[in-house]
Amino acid sequence: MSKPNIVILGGGYGGMITSKRLEKFLKSGEANITVINKHDYHYLTTQLHKIGAATATDRQIALSIPELINPEKTNFIKAEVDTVDTSKQEVCLVGGERVPYDYLVIALGFEVETFGIPGIKEHAFEIRSFRSSKAIYHHIMKQFNLYKQDQDLSRLTFVVAGGGFTGIEMVGELVDALPKLCKEHGVPFEKVKIVAVEAAPSVIPFFPKQSVEYTTQFFEKHNVELITSRKILECTPEEIRLENGAVIPTRTVVWSCGVKGNTIVKKFSLPIERGKVPVDSYLRVKNMKNIFSIGDNALFMKNEKSALPPTAQVALQQAPVCAKNIVAAIRGEALTQFEYHHKGSVASLGTWAAVGLVGSVRLSGLIGAFMKQVIEARYLFMLGGPALIIRQHLGVSHEPVKITVKQ
Repeated sequence: MSKPNIVILGGGYGGMITSKRLEKFLKSGEANITVINKHDYHYLTTQLHKIGAATATDRQIALSIPELINPEKTNFIKAEVDTVDTSKQEVCLVGGERVPYDYLVIALGFEVETFGIPGIKEHAFEIRSFRSSKAIYHHIMKQFNLYKQDQDLSRLTFVVAGGGFTGIEMVGELVDALPKLCKEHGVPFEKVKIVAVEAAPSVIPFFPKQSVEYTTQFFEKHNVELITSRKILECTPEEIRLENGAVIPTRTVVWSCGVKGNTIVKKFSLPIERGKVPVDSYLRVKNMKNIFSIGDNALFMKNEKSALPPTAQVALQQAPVCAKNIVAAIRGEALTQFEYHHKGSVASLGTWAAVGLVGSVRLSGLIGAFMKQVIEARYLFMLGGPALIIRQHLGVSHEPVKITVKQ
């Protein structure tokens, strides 16, 4: 009897942890595991803002997939997925290659939601992938160099749209990075303006009042202009226009106002609800016994009205259960229902400050920053044990990541 083929689409948090748990759960020779990803590195999505401001090296954020998997148990294919043929149980790759599966895991990550606002897709920068985040840094460098030629102050105005976790973390990195960059380029820092725009009445409105106040005070202390209760109506290469008629001249807009599931899943002939693939309590695609979906692509209803949010924490909790259920299905055993337990959240404000809520404990400042580091270290431990933590903090390569695929 041939061994079943388990194919995982996506090398993000959900895909990588699923593969690592399968390596652990499966007996030798019990199944074939294949991970398909369009680039050969796994990036830490929750730290992409550091790449945008160059406050971390490439290899601290982008980890080599071949170095993370066990090659004796898992096969890695660097390729882009075109579609899935569910009738033939094959993954069709760009270029024509087909990869057969007996069990399929869809973990393809998110896309940025622009809400149809004119110019956002064309002119704003996204914290979506390693490549898109790296583009922010290169663009900032370009603006410094051009400012020295034309003295156009809009080149030194950096707008971050969105006051959720990603937005305030990006602002925090700019607060850390821009004074150093000004010194390196001989540009007066007092000419620089950082603007945060949020449509809601405050940043991180889902957090306690004290956390909102701490973040607002952090912005004030570091001369960040905070604009709340204002939507962006249009973005051009030279400015953004707000709904109150205000216009902000800027050449740099970082968009962090929401995400949606990867639209490629619409080509897979699977059920789609709210732009995502609905899954049952076992993380199986509805009406499919051998196809699982986790993370940002999966629509998992926590009650009749609300779905789980597209966060790294959700994907990291779903992945072990997904792996366990695939192994159970192979062995003809009972599957385990997925239950989500929110463990709290922490958002960094640069290197030395953060705000967070863990259980009923509110964190801020240096203690919050320490907890953020603990959370990131815990993920590295899940992915590669103590050796990976040590390598990422002490022996990480400073060689830039070679980007060859559009993301």
